[in-house]
Amino acid sequence: VAHAVWGMARSLCPDRRRAGIALAAVFTVVLVNGPLGQVTAIVIGALAGMMLCRSHAEADVHELALPVSARAGYLAGGVFVILLLGLPLLAWASPSATLAVMDAFYRAGALVFGGGHVVLPLLEAEVVQSGWVSADEFLTGYGAAQAVPGPLFTFSSYLGAVMTPLGGSLFGAALALVMIFLPGMLLLVAVLPHWNRFRRWDSAQALMRGANAAVVGVLGAALYQPVWTSAILGPREFALALTGFLLLGVWKLPAWAVVAILAGGGILISL
Repeated sequence: VAHAVWGMARSLCPDRRRAGIALAAVFTVVLVNGPLGQVTAIVIGALAGMMLCRSHAEADVHELALPVSARAGYLAGGVFVILLLGLPLLAWASPSATLAVMDAFYRAGALVFGGGHVVLPLLEAEVVQSGWVSADEFLTGYGAAQAVPGPLFTFSSYLGAVMTPLGGSLFGAALALVMIFLPGMLLLVAVLPHWNRFRRWDSAQALMRGANAAVVGVLGAALYQPVWTSAILGPREFALALTGFLLLGVWKLPAWAVVAILAGGGILISL
C-alpha cells in the first residue's frame, strides 16, 4: 500500500495545489468514518480541482474502436443508479445474506475511484467492520492478492469464499466477484458514447485532476488504518515492511516475489 501511495502521489500530485487536496482528503477521511468519508473526500477533491487545477492544454482525443450507442449508454447508466439505490433498500426490506453481500460488494465497486488499491478501505468497512471477515483474514487475503496477476478487485472472490454470511462457499466467491465488477462495467458502457466530448471539457479535466489527488489522500489514510495499525506491531514488523517497500520501489522486484520473501520474514519474526 505504501508503494501504491508513493507511486500515485508522484503522478497525481505533482504540484502544491494537488498535494494540498490530497492532504485535505486525509483529514476528511479521518473526521468522517466509513465509506461516506471516502466519497465525501473525493467529491470535495473534484470540486477543488475545478477551482484550482484548470489547464487549457488540449487533450488527446482518439476515436473509439468500439462505439456504443447513446441509448445503450443511458440504459447502462440507469441500471447502475437503480442497483446502487435499490440494493440497499432490498437488503433492508427483506433481510437476506445474499442481498446483503450483493449490496456490499456492488457499493464497493461503484464508489471506488482512481485505482484498485482504493477499494481496500471500502471493502474493509463492508466486511471487517460488519464482522463477516476477521481483520487477520482480510489482510491475509490482501497479501495473497498481491502475489497474483490481474486487478485487485479479484480480492473480492477470496472474501466471498471465506466470509460467514454465505458459509464460505464457491457461490459466495462468484457472487462477490460479479457484483464488484458489475458497476464498473455499467459505467464504462454509460460513458463511452460521450467520452470524446467529455475529454475536451476543461472543467471535466480539472475535476478529474482534483478527484485523483483526493484518491491519493484516501489511500494514504488507508495505509494507516487498517494496514499499519494491524500489521506494524513493533520494530521488527516495521523493518520487514520497509524492506518490502525498498524491494518494490528501488530493486524493482515483482510483487509476487516480494510477497513470498516477506511471508518468510513473517515466519521468522513469529519464531
